[in-house]
Amino acid sequence: MNTTRNYDRDKLYDVIVIGGGPAGLTAAIYLARAKYRVLVLEKEQFGGQITITHEVVNYPGIGKASGKEITDTMKRQGELFGAEFLLAEATELDFAGDVKTVKTDKGDFYCLGILIATGAHPRAVGFKGEIEHKGRGVAYCATCDGEFFTGKDIFVVGGGYAAAEESVFLTKFARHVTILIRGDDFTCAAAVAEPAKQHKSITILTNTVVEEVSGEGGLNYIRYKNTKTEKVTEYRAEGEDFFGVFVLAGYIPDTKIVKGLLELNEHGYIVTDSEQRTSIDGVYAAGDVCIKPLRQVVTATGDGALAATELEKYVAAVQSRTGISAKPPVSNNGKDEDNVKIGKSPDSHDGVLSEDMKEQLRFLFERMQGNAILKLYLDKREISRELERYMRELASLSDKLTVNVADVNASSDFAPCVRLCLSDGTETGLAFHGVPGGHEFSSFVLGIYNAIGPGQPIDDKIKERIGKISRRVDVKVLVSLSCTMCPDTVVAAQHVAAKNKNVTAEIYDIHHFEKIRRKYNVMSVPCIIINDTDVSFGKKNIEQLLELIG
Repeated sequence: MNTTRNYDRDKLYDVIVIGGGPAGLTAAIYLARAKYRVLVLEKEQFGGQITITHEVVNYPGIGKASGKEITDTMKRQGELFGAEFLLAEATELDFAGDVKTVKTDKGDFYCLGILIATGAHPRAVGFKGEIEHKGRGVAYCATCDGEFFTGKDIFVVGGGYAAAEESVFLTKFARHVTILIRGDDFTCAAAVAEPAKQHKSITILTNTVVEEVSGEGGLNYIRYKNTKTEKVTEYRAEGEDFFGVFVLAGYIPDTKIVKGLLELNEHGYIVTDSEQRTSIDGVYAAGDVCIKPLRQVVTATGDGALAATELEKYVAAVQSRTGISAKPPVSNNGKDEDNVKIGKSPDSHDGVLSEDMKEQLRFLFERMQGNAILKLYLDKREISRELERYMRELASLSDKLTVNVADVNASSDFAPCVRLCLSDGTETGLAFHGVPGGHEFSSFVLGIYNAIGPGQPIDDKIKERIGKISRRVDVKVLVSLSCTMCPDTVVAAQHVAAKNKNVTAEIYDIHHFEKIRRKYNVMSVPCIIINDTDVSFGKKNIEQLLELIG
């Protein structure tokens, strides 16, 4: 066995968890509480797919909460026990020997045991026009994009848990919802399907598949077929009206990184035994990435707990046999300046920030290497007064922040806006149009931290790529404050702009800027626009954003 691999002991962990959803977060809690040093790597957003679920009512002991609220609490529990969290993408795994290597876009890390908890991502169905109209009528997240179809018809493709639950949620916006199910009935529990079946604004069509969607300026045509009768139905929106198609047809396991390394079944799920062990010694798997009959938060947390306790035994045996061990975990009380997550701010900024938020903000601002000016451009709308109140409250927490009202009669095409400037007035290229609340609270604060310094760590290769951008690149990111998928894209854009003066990152809360939404025909967030011409939809990390920039 290879026990002599060269490694940096500061980067040696007892266990590395790849994936920050409920399974990975639960494992982190168990391992850190047992005094093992554990690192959780997450490439997109801690919490996983459940964060896009607006209401969870079947998690034991929790009457009703959003998916994000549940997983945010899990992460804080792990932090209190000393678990470490890093937003980074694992790019390559080496399972050989007692000390295993996890290569990421933020450097290499080492461990004795590994837990694969990478989950799954939404499945594209494959009907004609699906990919072409993604973000412009075809959507995959009801919470993020439902509001764009207020007063419109919505078609939901799918017959599982997500389709049943999210269809009911979509009735808050839609004129009418039609569910198209491939099979004879819903595949989820009857209790989950019943609210959809009984809802007066929902029509359910079984044994039905979508064949094509199309349209100009949005979807205005859909064709679907009954697979038993062969009857084909064509629906066209009247006049200039449009409708939405939400694809909620299950998930595909995210197992690309372990393909060829671990045993997978024919559908790409990881094969495990009853203790969550995979085909490689010291490598375990948990959550939706595994073969299982039920994919729910409660089963994911159960997998994570079981895998963690089995990893405890495995790691203890390796330590005893080899003498190799990681440094003990140190509680950081949730304050990790490299991965700050302040939490969701109040929906209305009426001068109420919790004491916990204020404490974390002060901690972050104290670490900044310089001073910053929050330069405001305001119009006559109430949202402008809200922005000014909000910025003044933030500035009151640190003498390193100053508010400067530059224009109280700015055009509503871009105001209200806060631009981040250095103490000498030089613009950093970072700006937020609207009020950075909701899920954009953390990303706005991190933008300040990354621009003023020291900022979150970034891989040297990525830093070099950013530094090579020699042309002017204007990046716009259109977001919704209710979207849980937007913040990571915003942080990536701001980080690139903070590292290269040729790049700007302008963030727009799309609900206050109808003109820009119409200009780019945006019906899904996040939407990334490069130099006013190249438009892309969906979450992006720094590497993916750099690919768009070219």
